[in-house]
Amino acid sequence: MNLKLRSGALATATAALCLAALITGPTASAATHANASSAKTTITWWASPISTGGGPDLRTTLITAFEKVYPNITVKLQTAPTNTDTNRADLVTAISGGASTPDVFMGDVIWPGQFGAHQLALPLSKYLPKSFWSRFASGLVAGATYNGQVYGAPFFQDQGFLFYRTDLLKAARMAVPKSWEQLQSDATALVKAGKVKYGFVFEGDSYEGGTCDFMEYYADTGGQVLNSTDSASELNVADVTKVLTFVRGLVTSGASPSAVDTFQEPQAMTTFGNGQAAFLRNWDYAYSTSQASGTKVIGKVGVAPLPTFQGDPYPGYSNIGGWNLYINPHSKNVTADLDLINFITGTQAQSIEARPPFSEIPTNAAVRANPAIKALNPPFAVLSKTKLVPRPAQNPNYPKISQAIYTNYNAALSGSASPSSAANAMASQLKAALSSSGL
Repeated sequence: MNLKLRSGALATATAALCLAALITGPTASAATHANASSAKTTITWWASPISTGGGPDLRTTLITAFEKVYPNITVKLQTAPTNTDTNRADLVTAISGGASTPDVFMGDVIWPGQFGAHQLALPLSKYLPKSFWSRFASGLVAGATYNGQVYGAPFFQDQGFLFYRTDLLKAARMAVPKSWEQLQSDATALVKAGKVKYGFVFEGDSYEGGTCDFMEYYADTGGQVLNSTDSASELNVADVTKVLTFVRGLVTSGASPSAVDTFQEPQAMTTFGNGQAAFLRNWDYAYSTSQASGTKVIGKVGVAPLPTFQGDPYPGYSNIGGWNLYINPHSKNVTADLDLINFITGTQAQSIEARPPFSEIPTNAAVRANPAIKALNPPFAVLSKTKLVPRPAQNPNYPKISQAIYTNYNAALSGSASPSSAANAMASQLKAALSSSGL
């Protein structure tokens, strides 16, 4: 399919309208904003549920706030699948078939390369001024860029942290571990002393979450997966072997349960929340989840940046997760679509999503820097102390690249392959993935 961009005159007019909206700002009167989209318009927003444990829905909360500011635009919510692969497949089928809805879709941060290369999303940087992109925290716009064009507007961010039992560490007179080796040693000691059932739980299953965890360990070695043009492999087999030897050692030493090779985020979270683990690697939402009614660790959880390997500067790297907002290239309501994106990424909406009960990491730099926002959630307080690493998603063949990573990460973790053989298999499969084509 070929993406037919709107005429230069219309694209320029659209950008001007959006620039006007940016100048007036999200707190301006509804009448002022209505001028940008004076005709009655209905747009469809495709978005997955954003859970708050049965509380209010962030999506509908934002829609209500938006429609008060833009009374001439009605947003129809279309609930997307929670599984990112199913979500992606449904969108690819619809958009490649020429469907004009959904108009705006919430999509994974790993999609820009795939959707940009296959013309499944509008290049937003052709419609929004450069000043718009300066509102976002460092690194997020680069992650939403493919081939020089920005395809996704950062909506909210996920980030990996180390969660730990403050009561257990205090009783054992242990400091928060700053190296992976120290974490393994402390986790093993707590288990052997009978203080806790498991030491360290994380995401070890053969799925996308395994790639996220692997990238954190691998970045700590200084390794890169792809070259500077995202077109060829730079995977260092020796560094990969070091990572896989370490994660397998977590199991064989008793620091982690043997079943960790089947754990995804929910299993790791439940184990920690039930008081069965001393340490947890999970996303930022894990803190608020751990403090929800019914868990056994309320008031006993600390948050820190992830460790690194001994001899390397602390802290270690955290993988970038989260969701962007994209526009269907067949949408008939691009002006209204851009108004929605401008609002949701502005200070008013981003402050809503950062506050309880939602507690999502905002992508808007001004909101992130607000002391009142930083004080709301312990993960927010350590955001500035962390180093971020993206997944190698700027290549359109990312799904196969990720599969090469997580299947071999899982094979080494489970013991079904030795660390060295899994590292070599990962390198071989990565090269094959880079030479493949299609979604």
